[in-house]
Amino acid sequence: MKKGISLIGVPMDLGQNRRGVDMGPSAIRYAGVIERLEALNYELDDLGDIEISRPDRFEKDDKSNLRNLKEVAEANEKLAEVVDRVVEQDKFPLVLGGDHSIAIGTLAGVAKHYQNLGVIWYDAHGDLNTGETSPSGNIHGMPLAVSLGIGHEKLINIGGYEPKICPENIVIIGARSLDAGERELIREKGIKVYTMHEIDRLGMSAVMEETIAYLKDRTDGVHLSLDLDGLDPHDAPGVGTPVIGGLSYRESHLAMEMLAEANIVTSAEFVEVNPILDEKNKTASVAVGLMGSLFGEKLL
Repeated sequence: MKKGISLIGVPMDLGQNRRGVDMGPSAIRYAGVIERLEALNYELDDLGDIEISRPDRFEKDDKSNLRNLKEVAEANEKLAEVVDRVVEQDKFPLVLGGDHSIAIGTLAGVAKHYQNLGVIWYDAHGDLNTGETSPSGNIHGMPLAVSLGIGHEKLINIGGYEPKICPENIVIIGARSLDAGERELIREKGIKVYTMHEIDRLGMSAVMEETIAYLKDRTDGVHLSLDLDGLDPHDAPGVGTPVIGGLSYRESHLAMEMLAEANIVTSAEFVEVNPILDEKNKTASVAVGLMGSLFGEKLL
């Protein structure tokens, strides 16, 4: 991996309706991410937090069924510009969330630099909803669909182009909560998904070996989008949409270690850390530990 890392905080809580996830970047910094990565001899540049404009009140647009559309779009435009500059400087963009709607901006900033960007979506959810299929209207359940060019024009055109990624370059890992519209889209687009059923049957080592082999030959870069609710709530309680029966702390470290060994990840984001719902900053500490493994930290 590149030895220069640019840290970008996105204190976003407008893509969903539970307060507190906007404090995620601060919680992750407090858990020692800078010290952890500097100890691995990376040159770390903390760019601070993207400024998020706040609506007078949380609103859902009646026409689009999207909550806080204007503010979410504006924040992701800003994020896309920052990520774009980081990649141009040949540094590794490491984005801290904030809710998962920020992946719209991260991918918009990253994908323009690659012909065939791969995406590992490490998450309990598919995040493949649209305004038509979403039960809630929360945009944090839509970023993967948006990045495929499916959704509201204000979101899919962030960065000035669409789509950002191709369905055959996506691997979803840890899925265990999919809405009907998401299941239909997965089948229609042929998106590769490892649900908890496959992970339990195959084992995490085989899943990651297959994922790495699948992406290595077809992509020229890989973005890791890691939602902490991909882990079981026992290990990561501080998330807004926990789903029991998830990936373990040990499985997740193994996944990150195998990605480090494969050396295919070119950008990453860690999202949905909500310290208000957490236990003594446990989830932020887990996120920092996983970042350590992703960037090559080893016991021996």
